[in-house]
Amino acid sequence: MPDPTFRQRRLGRVLQELRERSGLSQRDIGDRLHYNVPKVSRIENGQVPDYTAFETMLDMYGVIADDAGAYVEMWNLAVEKTWWHQFRKDGQGYVSLEHDATVIRTFEVGYVPGLLQTNRYMRAVFAGARTPRSRKWVEQQVAMRTRRQQRLHGDKPLELHAVIAESALRHADREQLRHINHVSELPTVTVQVVPDSIGLHEGHNGSFTLLDFPYPSDPRVLYVEHPAGAVHIEDLARVEAASLNFKHLSKLALTPEQSAVWIESSAAER
Repeated sequence: MPDPTFRQRRLGRVLQELRERSGLSQRDIGDRLHYNVPKVSRIENGQVPDYTAFETMLDMYGVIADDAGAYVEMWNLAVEKTWWHQFRKDGQGYVSLEHDATVIRTFEVGYVPGLLQTNRYMRAVFAGARTPRSRKWVEQQVAMRTRRQQRLHGDKPLELHAVIAESALRHADREQLRHINHVSELPTVTVQVVPDSIGLHEGHNGSFTLLDFPYPSDPRVLYVEHPAGAVHIEDLARVEAASLNFKHLSKLALTPEQSAVWIESSAAER
């Protein structure tokens, strides 16, 4: 069974908070719904209950009809078939986070951020993978990443702040570099470059991404990829440490205007 999406985990977290606020135990809920305690625990960790059980939970937690609308919306979003469902590919964990985020701050030390990549650059990245991939797999991944980039446009565009180390741009061709500058002209996109001339800095510890969400109760999430997969972290202290690190790196970096000039100069040399 796939891991719960961000929306499903959010619903589970809210149901847990409502239960705890009402002073009820998981056993109390299980007895009313004829569920065992592990079943209630799974729901609070992201397994979506059927609507009848969900309504019963809201009733037990004292949620009145006038206040139920926001919770019903969360339930509807949790069961909604999302656009990436058709791809049935790895990476749903991050894609579900990105899909619901309103602000993304990312520091990249190895690659151009996915939301700023050209199709040619994407294919080059996939071609360099340790495990050979079929052409069909690569094309599906390119289509999925291209679809993700639509979040930068529309009525409610994603706000993106990308701080990119020079090392991540070293293998970008002219087309890719100029594409970064083109996207950075969007009012909700900020791109900064950390040149090698800065010397050693904390960014050499690795890439990371911070995501903010529209609901006030949603925590900021820290997402970090590693050779064996990826982790997303909600622990307040660790997320705050990463947030301060991002702020420090953005101060070390060239300004957005200086970065655009730097990128264009690099593109002209390739």
